[in-house]
Amino acid sequence: MTDAASSPAALNPGDLNPRDLPRYSVVVPVFHEAATIGPFCRAVRESFPPGYELLVCYDVPDDSTLPALAALPAEDKPADVRPVHNTLGRGARWAIEAGMRAARAPVVIVTMVDLSDDYRLVEAMVAAAEAGAAVVCPSRYMRGGRQLGGPWLKGALSRTAGITLHWLAGIPTHDPTNSFKAYRRDFLARTPIESPAGFALALELTVKAHFAGERVEELPATWRDRTAGESRFRLWAWLPLYLHWYFWALRRRWLRGISLAGRPGAG
Repeated sequence: MTDAASSPAALNPGDLNPRDLPRYSVVVPVFHEAATIGPFCRAVRESFPPGYELLVCYDVPDDSTLPALAALPAEDKPADVRPVHNTLGRGARWAIEAGMRAARAPVVIVTMVDLSDDYRLVEAMVAAAEAGAAVVCPSRYMRGGRQLGGPWLKGALSRTAGITLHWLAGIPTHDPTNSFKAYRRDFLARTPIESPAGFALALELTVKAHFAGERVEELPATWRDRTAGESRFRLWAWLPLYLHWYFWALRRRWLRGISLAGRPGAG
């Protein structure tokens, strides 16, 4: 297992010829998703603008996703799809980082295999990152965004966290906990991930980007609860990880306010 804080992009982008790079990399963590990988791949082929590589990130060699992916007919499989064996540590958190490390493109999108994310936004997400945004956040909770279905408590906590961080900590998105995001790869290369498990790295990277002076942008999105497979989101086990970064952001905003108030001529 790697150290608790690790930088996702181990490969120097300068080592690659830009002409050989995809426009963007798509990272999807999987764990026995044989029933959903086919519909997911078809959705990617139909919805994603050209120029991507798809990185299917798995933990164990006997993951049932792999033979299901291999058995897909050519017309259902993205042209550039690459299985990535996660050897950093078990679980989605490490599978996502393994994909980030393996990504070759200057923009990295993280999504889930459950078809809950709003793929109509992919072109706008990539374009925003190419224009300089370090993190691009599809937002369920801004004006024009929607969440359809899903556990009520999980949605209420996520909405409350996002809106309060927006207003109290100045985070430039209403939905920092959403895992569906685009990242600039150079930002990932210099930003260690400290979250030890779960999906809290999405919140972590968003608040770190903002307080490092990086651009964070949001787009209104529609999220739909999955209709196949099993959600592996562990609310009570992972809630402390989200709370850590929630209060980290509030402290940074509070300390920044004290620093500004203490400057000569302030007030």
